[in-house]
Amino acid sequence: MLKNNISLLASRFRPCVLKRLPLVLFVVCSMLTACSSTDSYGPAGNRTLVFGVEQVDLGTVFAGVPSARKDIWIYNPTDEGIVCSEIRLAQGNQTGFRVNVDGWYLGPTSGYRVQDVEIASGDSIRVFVELTSYPSGSDEPVAITDDLIFSLSGGTTQRLPLTASVWDAVEVPSYNITANTTISSEKPMLVKENITVAENTTLTIAAGTTLYFDSDAGINVNGTLICEGTAEQNVILRGQRIDNMFDYLPYDRVPGQWRGLHFSDSSVGNRLTYTDIHSTFDGIIVDQPTDTQAQHLALEQVTIHNCQGYGLLSVGANISLVNTQISNTLNDCLFVDGGSATVNGSTLAQFYPLDANRGAALRFSNGNNALVQMLCQNSLITGYADDVVMGNRQDNGNDFNYRFENCLLRTVAPAESEQANFVDTELEDITDADFGSYHHFLEFDTENLIYDFSLAENSTARGKANIETCPAIDRTGLARGDAPDLGAFQYVPKEE
Repeated sequence: MLKNNISLLASRFRPCVLKRLPLVLFVVCSMLTACSSTDSYGPAGNRTLVFGVEQVDLGTVFAGVPSARKDIWIYNPTDEGIVCSEIRLAQGNQTGFRVNVDGWYLGPTSGYRVQDVEIASGDSIRVFVELTSYPSGSDEPVAITDDLIFSLSGGTTQRLPLTASVWDAVEVPSYNITANTTISSEKPMLVKENITVAENTTLTIAAGTTLYFDSDAGINVNGTLICEGTAEQNVILRGQRIDNMFDYLPYDRVPGQWRGLHFSDSSVGNRLTYTDIHSTFDGIIVDQPTDTQAQHLALEQVTIHNCQGYGLLSVGANISLVNTQISNTLNDCLFVDGGSATVNGSTLAQFYPLDANRGAALRFSNGNNALVQMLCQNSLITGYADDVVMGNRQDNGNDFNYRFENCLLRTVAPAESEQANFVDTELEDITDADFGSYHHFLEFDTENLIYDFSLAENSTARGKANIETCPAIDRTGLARGDAPDLGAFQYVPKEE
């Protein structure tokens, strides 16, 4: 954030070519060059500045929330010095843009301007731009503009446009939910602190609601959380940053933007339907429950994608996943640490792109709790590694019960004693170099972190599900028909 009267480094440079000279001589010469000038600073005449960008676009920002800072270089490519008799923000404080020019803040005390800025021949200055915009009064993003005006000695005027789109948002009114509450809004809702749901209390998030969480915020559930999304209007839980890390990379595609969902030992009856959870630290953590007989978490038509920790970690709980995608997590996509889990018509895809030391797509264990049941049906479980399905049996007397039915797995062949646990289940051919596991999917852009885990035409998961046991619809609500596919998505032919 820019502040009044903060002195920044001059950011000036004068290129020179010094080769094969001792380092000391290089430094001395550089200092002498920087401290001396023979530039003429007469009227600019026809000489003009060159801007590093055609316009400064801060993208879409929430009203009242400071934007990311952008910095721009302003160059003098001519053979004489140029004096900017005035550099000013055209609309002053009317738009919310904040500008710092080469260490001078264009604020109210200076009249939103700075005068007599010299730029030597071949030199440059640096400009920093931020925005904290005012509410627009609209339900949709509204474009705002301003201009940074450079008045050069001699009468030449140049303009650098400043642009952004302002989106009014609603701040979540209460962070401690102590009575049954429904959150519903067509506008984006900002969550700046953890939402905590008290015991014996239900928080319902209505269809079409999007919650934007601050980096330190998430939802802690001691009672019950219900997300009532629909195929047409998902509930979306995501990070607050709607700007870009780089020109090609929105923060929304970067993991670790918020804290995710945490269900404590007292939480029961949680149900998430048509819900999109992405770019979290941990997607969902379910603590070891006090009531071991209750249903703790049911996911139907849910996506958990791009997590810097676990996708879903269940410790001794009773959970179910139907038509659920869990993908690209630094730790395991799904870790069933005892308890009971049923997984049907789901895609577990471990292609986390930012660390080769990524976890498994599916891990199940009886180390801390008896694994009462881990039943996986009609699902596609794959990833980069040759083995992304990890069953960790501990010889500690705890039950270790698991079964795969009508699945496609990227794993090694089971021992003869375990083969009865794999019914009508295929293993990917990891020796086929022409068909990597990512070829199952419609879009797989690792450079721009864009993924679509819908099935591609040549996926070997097509038509392999059991019509008697698989869900009737897929993640998007599409009917699976008479030839259902494995995983969360039924293949959709491309339109001609």
